[in-house]
Amino acid sequence: MTKRPCCTRCLRPQSHCLCADIPDLHSATELLVLQHPSEQHHALNTARLLCLGLDTAHLLVAEHVPDDWMAWLQDADYRTELLFPGPDAGELASTSDGRPRRLVLLDGTWRKARKLYYLNPVLHPLPQVALPAGPPSRYRLRKSPGAEALSTLEAGVRALGILEPAIDFTPLLRPFERLIDGQIAAMGTLTYQAHFAHRGAGKPGKP
Repeated sequence: MTKRPCCTRCLRPQSHCLCADIPDLHSATELLVLQHPSEQHHALNTARLLCLGLDTAHLLVAEHVPDDWMAWLQDADYRTELLFPGPDAGELASTSDGRPRRLVLLDGTWRKARKLYYLNPVLHPLPQVALPAGPPSRYRLRKSPGAEALSTLEAGVRALGILEPAIDFTPLLRPFERLIDGQIAAMGTLTYQAHFAHRGAGKPGKP
């Protein structure tokens, strides 16, 4: 069977390209998304959509943070935090100490996100922050360990909304909504209802 040609930017089949829905936004906050390599070519790759739509977001596909990113994470001129709800995590807040903000997100299943954390000691000194309770995820196509689980894109949008409340980051959700609706349409209503409609779904932007 001939493989369908794909868009080189969003990596979706050209017939289902999402680029027209991807915004071009700027934030004062820099994001680094560390993505487990197994997620790179997943059909529901929301981390890539987040980074394509935000000019201050960086997508790093690796199990180990390479040396050239160590200085970025350790730069004391920035307030760099890890979106990771560990036992000592505080709630993400807009309060500032005067330094520009940087936020690190781990992209993968909960098990893979935890693995990324433990494989990278450079992440361990970073203050851990968690999102406050909010609306449930719109990520309706993946099983989730809890109703609070969000896709990486949703977690990024919600975090940016807290850090920079004067800016509307919801346009970043447009390609995400179209992606989910397209996947549901392709599988058919009966299949979707049988397997997903009554379950929480989501891939964590935070483990």
